[in-house]
Amino acid sequence: MIAIDERGYYGEFGGAFVPEMLYANIEELRSRYLDIIQEPAFQRDFRQLLRDYAGRPTPLYLAQRLSERYGFVIFLKREDLLHTGAHKVNNTIGQILVAKRLGKTRIIAETGAGQHGVATATVCALMGMPCVVYMGEVDMARQAPNVARMRMLGAEVRPVTSGSRTLKDATNEAIRDWINHPEDTHYIIGSVVGPHPFPDMVARFQSVISEEIQEQLDAHTGRSWPDAILACVGGGSNAAGAFYHYLNDNRVKLVAVEAAGKGIHTGHSAATSALGAKGIIHGSRTLLMQTPDGQIIEPYSISAGLDYPGIGPLHAHLIRTGRAMAVPITDEEALEAAFFLARTEGIIPALETAHTFAALDRAGVEPGQTVVVNLSGRGDKDLGTYMQVIEQQGW
Repeated sequence: MIAIDERGYYGEFGGAFVPEMLYANIEELRSRYLDIIQEPAFQRDFRQLLRDYAGRPTPLYLAQRLSERYGFVIFLKREDLLHTGAHKVNNTIGQILVAKRLGKTRIIAETGAGQHGVATATVCALMGMPCVVYMGEVDMARQAPNVARMRMLGAEVRPVTSGSRTLKDATNEAIRDWINHPEDTHYIIGSVVGPHPFPDMVARFQSVISEEIQEQLDAHTGRSWPDAILACVGGGSNAAGAFYHYLNDNRVKLVAVEAAGKGIHTGHSAATSALGAKGIIHGSRTLLMQTPDGQIIEPYSISAGLDYPGIGPLHAHLIRTGRAMAVPITDEEALEAAFFLARTEGIIPALETAHTFAALDRAGVEPGQTVVVNLSGRGDKDLGTYMQVIEQQGW
């Protein structure tokens, strides 16, 4: 049985390792989050906003030409069609409703690809709450459209200049901010990472994805489960949502697709399941890319949303126990898959999602089986990178 225990662990991964200044905040959240999100009034507000504001349910689309290419049935869960362009808004809607019930008046967040930052800025504008988003300088340059969107929505985007100037460092700065403003501030963590209860809370908000897959797949095929589900994993919130209602259904193969960057063993990778060892990062024990003496190894990926040295503790548990299969995909393979999807199905995916499509022929799927790919985000934010490829190829 795969489930989180009362201490916030999935097997040996998870927990809450936080500075003393944050203990009261974490304990308040831990002691109240389940009661809050199970309240009928909370569920009414959450579901209404998901439906009327975010645009749920998202379609489950039968990709016929892609299916013909691979020889098995491929459905795409179209999270890219949500308001803000990715699955991230499922979580930010849920967390800002929790924050209001906790009496918090200020919101902070971290972002890599910018999709979580945009989703946080969006719900803060909706609720009239001030918002600060921390983002690494490298990510701000390669995700400039999302920086502009956040600022247009009224968020303050604070550039992070330490370390690799990417997602890890943005998370560090957000935690420092929270330490300095523990009483009035809620930190909307964007993935299934961080101290308990964040991994579980985010997974619960994202579980609407697999909840809908069950209903929609039954309507399409007469059964509610696929043979396999594929989703990309950086921290892993979209994968947690797509896997959630199938975690204990062994008929369904779970495939977590990681960013191999320039190659797993090139020194320019973010393939944590292959390169990581048990360690603590951002408040939880998980798999972490680190040196023998425990120093974090800087990750690399062309995709800002997968450029993280760890993975969420749920995914660490799934992969280490063999419940999920990890597939590493390089930058080059992801780019090739993005252009193939665009020209086969007329869908331009986010670079994060493109990694998932590149894994279709490595997931061990048999001819005639049914697969769901979680298409977690659209490619608008990555057009700059795609345009560089087009120019290099002379198209």
